[in-house]
Amino acid sequence: MAATVGALRRGRAAGLVTAAILLLATACQWPPPADDRGGFTWLELTDAASGRTIDAAALPAGTRITLSWMNSLFRLRVTETFVARDGRLDLTRVVFAEPSGPPPPAVSPAELDDLYHTGGPFRVEGLARPVTQALFRVGEIGDPVLAVGSRLVRLKDEVGFGGAVRLEARRPRWQGGPGEMLAWLRDRPAGGTVP
Repeated sequence: MAATVGALRRGRAAGLVTAAILLLATACQWPPPADDRGGFTWLELTDAASGRTIDAAALPAGTRITLSWMNSLFRLRVTETFVARDGRLDLTRVVFAEPSGPPPPAVSPAELDDLYHTGGPFRVEGLARPVTQALFRVGEIGDPVLAVGSRLVRLKDEVGFGGAVRLEARRPRWQGGPGEMLAWLRDRPAGGTVP
């Protein structure tokens, strides 16, 4: 009887090991690797003061992220649009608009840096400015909200007035947590090895 119970336990352990191997092999292939727009981007938001992770996710290439906030100096609603690409975010569009005004006029990308400081409604499209790190300070008026897919992160709710949120965008790393490790497995080139 004891020999039969031992055999059953060994059989169960072998079955669990086989299931784990199949699950890992499936995770390496599903979802399929990101398309040719640039692989996965690991996005991590942390409280700059405590280091607490606010949000972290693997973003397939082409995922849109928007940061919306009220500019306290010019009282204009600001929307910055980013697209995840190859381990970074690319700033692709910036809009400064009057909250209840007409659509802002289009301006050239060359004018963006000046307009950030001088104010007035405007819209710039066609940008491709890479971002891998940013620090968002939370003011009393701004109410910054970061939209990542269907998730909304209200920065003031996370760190309070005067706090700061650190954004980091990078390629997924194999030595990260379980979610980042799975993203690394899906993102690596065929035949890639652990660094």
